[in-house]
Amino acid sequence: MARPIAETPILTGEDAVRFEKLRVEVESLNKEQCAKNTRKLKEAVKKAKEYITICI
Repeated sequence: MARPIAETPILTGEDAVRFEKLRVEVESLNKEQCAKNTRKLKEAVKKAKEYITICI
């Protein structure tokens, strides 16, 4: 049986200001900047996988 999903908290104050600032920055990125960010993220994930062991 599925668990209920909790409500998303509402951002207020400095958290809301920071979120809006970051949202505008991300929306204004051009394709080259997006591609650069994607490459950096993939490299970081690859590096993190070296330290992570999943035991099932």
